[in-house]
Amino acid sequence: MTEIEWWEFEDKKEFVGAIAGDISFIIESALDARGQALVAFPGGSTPIPVYEALAASNIRWKNVTIIPTDERLVAVDNPLSNIAKIAKIFLPLGARVLPLNSDAEDYHLAGNAANARLMDLHWPLDLCWLGMGEDGHFASIFPGPDMEAALNGDAAQRAIGVRPDPMPKGVEVDRVTLTASAICEARTCLLSISGAAKRSLLEEAIEAGSKSDRPIGQLFSKLKVPVDIYHLD
Repeated sequence: MTEIEWWEFEDKKEFVGAIAGDISFIIESALDARGQALVAFPGGSTPIPVYEALAASNIRWKNVTIIPTDERLVAVDNPLSNIAKIAKIFLPLGARVLPLNSDAEDYHLAGNAANARLMDLHWPLDLCWLGMGEDGHFASIFPGPDMEAALNGDAAQRAIGVRPDPMPKGVEVDRVTLTASAICEARTCLLSISGAAKRSLLEEAIEAGSKSDRPIGQLFSKLKVPVDIYHLD
């Protein structure tokens, strides 16, 4: 099991500031060491305050490539699009923002297309920032028929198409996600969650490890790098 450090917050502003500060440090360290940085950010609306804090920093964004940890297979102008939220904030700053979605109608083909696109990047990720759902999913690795391939498939595969089963209410769409192997290669990994229920679920999943029926438990059993967990109570 990987080394884990918990960071507890009761104030949302402090929670956001801590995450943004640590991400800024990681990116700047990568830029100083290698002249470029490759990071994966989570989608949805929850990370947006952190994105906004990062946008106000002095990071050399022109040397930073950002990919989403996962994407819903919808048009870019759809409110469900993850890449649209990321691009809106970071493209004007000069960052390179690379989407995972494509025009492929079949989610397996969409996953293959995303995987091919990601092969051109300089791996591994300097940072993978994850969230976690109430069912213990991360990125778009959900319980369902594609979970095994996403968690334990070809180690060289960076992205895969998935169909959650059951579909999350209100977002009943297929997805493309980074694989567990791509995430586990990252030089640094952060996880942010909020609420007592998610903390309890996460602790149980981590304890169960590879025997957990939650995707996040399976991931923690594979991770080798230390993980910082930011918890907003």
